Amino acid sequence: MSAPKGRDLREAANGELAARLSPRYLDEYCLLPLGIDADGLLATAVGGPLDPTVTDELARLFGRKLRLIEMPAAEIQAAILSARRGGAGEESQADAPAHDLPETATDLQALASEAPVIKLVNVMLLDAVRAQASDVHVESTPGGLRVRFRLDGVLHEISRPAAQYQAAVISRIKIMAGLNIAERRLPQDGRARVRVGDRDIDLRVSTLPGLHGENAVLRILDSGATLRDLADLGMADALRQEVDRLIQRSSGILLVTGPTGSGKTTTLYGALARVNRPGSKIVTVEDPVEYQIEGVTQIPVNRKAGLTFASALRSILRHDPDILMVGEMRDRETAEIAIQAALTGHLVFSTLHTNDAAAGITRLIDMGIEPYLVAATVQAILAQRLVRVSCAACRGAGCDSCSRTGFRGRTGIYELLAVTEELRSRIVARSPLDEIRALARRNGMKSLLEDGLEKVAAGVTTRDEVMRVTNDA
Repeated sequence: MSAPKGRDLREAANGELAARLSPRYLDEYCLLPLGIDADGLLATAVGGPLDPTVTDELARLFGRKLRLIEMPAAEIQAAILSARRGGAGEESQADAPAHDLPETATDLQALASEAPVIKLVNVMLLDAVRAQASDVHVESTPGGLRVRFRLDGVLHEISRPAAQYQAAVISRIKIMAGLNIAERRLPQDGRARVRVGDRDIDLRVSTLPGLHGENAVLRILDSGATLRDLADLGMADALRQEVDRLIQRSSGILLVTGPTGSGKTTTLYGALARVNRPGSKIVTVEDPVEYQIEGVTQIPVNRKAGLTFASALRSILRHDPDILMVGEMRDRETAEIAIQAALTGHLVFSTLHTNDAAAGITRLIDMGIEPYLVAATVQAILAQRLVRVSCAACRGAGCDSCSRTGFRGRTGIYELLAVTEELRSRIVARSPLDEIRALARRNGMKSLLEDGLEKVAAGVTTRDEVMRVTNDA
């Protein structure tokens, strides 16, 4: 028997085999009998390891041994809930949320507070954390919800809870994030904190109205995760040594560039960890704070309260810092304050959204910063991307360890533009981007593509993967 799909699970949940077990029992152990396979074994979908007493109990009840098929717990829970909703018995009606789409905030609150709905969302989050997903996408479709996890930068479909849970699940997520459950016509943003095992997980939640209902994206921020050292990020030895030298300077600006999700913040945290010592005061302003660093003053942006990157930076400069980290230079005001800080003897780390290192120079000028100020303060720009690493267990063929993708984990590819005296004169002269890029290459800058292809030659990743992430660079 092949691995069942969502519809197969829902049919099994309403079948004769499942009917021999109470919904409470199925729910408690997160299992679902599927059918008798060709070997005479009872194929059973399970959301995780079963206690031997449970498997023995099932074997006695059905008179045959079991073949366990591990599946996402959230998908099994959704199928069990679907069977409850379809039943006519008193227990089904008592445990199930109302079928009709609620029209009032009171109805939504009641629907989202049902124990089965809470459990469904909790299991979905637990599965996401266990899979090391960076984001959970809960999308409304014509047939109900689609749940996808972003694993190693790529989205994978995990489950499709039935349509009747659409309002319940979205409302539960909104309640967790402190959002207005009655407002379904406008986007909303919020945050939540959940406990998973012995770890606190912060969630950044965003909802968006769509044609078939609301959609939610949950960014998973593991506040208890261990900081990664620069040596563990995939930098070549020569490049890492140069970065180490640059971050030991007493003043200037070091920028990390790349698109969203390219690991810029992780690199900055790695740099902060290297320079974090008792004799220095480090202050960061972030949106949000993704990792907590002992000995560092970290300030989360709060736009509703008027605390922006720029306003926080002004106050930080009055607290006698040595090193500043600005989560992102997203406007002229923030960039101007950061440059003033660098001119007055501070070392500033920050990020920009540009395709390559050289474009960071022109981006600052386009924001309205005078070229002579850019030339005087910017010490280096590091551009980066993340590529998936070929699975060590199967070398890319696909196995259980990598969920049949051929990849497990990610590493960085980089290009470092160091600002030399010759380059400073070109910046002041407003030389075109192509000239700045060509000069950096003559000075020894290795491109993102070149660094990626070296990792392909070393068997770390594949050429297709490198081309996927560098096609805009």
